[in-house]
Amino acid sequence: MRILLFTLMSLASAALLAGPVYKWVDENGVVHYSDQPHANAEKISVAAPQTFKGSQAAPAAPAAGGDTATDTAQPAYIGCAIGQPVDGAELTNVESLSISVQANPGLRPGDQVFITIDGSAVNGGQPTGPSYTVSPVERGMHTAQAVIRDSRGAVQCQTQTVTFNVHQPSIQNPVNPVRPH
Repeated sequence: MRILLFTLMSLASAALLAGPVYKWVDENGVVHYSDQPHANAEKISVAAPQTFKGSQAAPAAPAAGGDTATDTAQPAYIGCAIGQPVDGAELTNVESLSISVQANPGLRPGDQVFITIDGSAVNGGQPTGPSYTVSPVERGMHTAQAVIRDSRGAVQCQTQTVTFNVHQPSIQNPVNPVRPH
């Protein structure tokens, strides 16, 4: 769903950039951009958006002794996202949490997923794969983010940070469902 939304936003912004763009600073020093001229506005040029043809023919098979660097070339990631937990999730009474990472197109051979929670690497900083389970889960607000790296360690895709809240019952709560009085 996020990838579809991102694609639609990209197409909409490309359509907006087709005409002239004007820039001006108001009396409070705030910079404004618009497609409509304004008093004291400066017309700025914006580069044409990068486009992608959806239906490309498959490249021909290379001749024997071809360049191995181009033989193994694979398409770049269009995007990646944390599918679970969703941003803003409110989780109650969870003992473990599964974090799943999605890449578009799917994870390429040799690429690895690294997940961080609250800015700290999980799994001892080792690759986790597209799914990882955290246990136990502490109560409170947490953030999660993932990075996909190639075999050389170069970042290929980085997800947006998702925030989620974990609610656990207190042992001092008189109506604790875990330890009723």
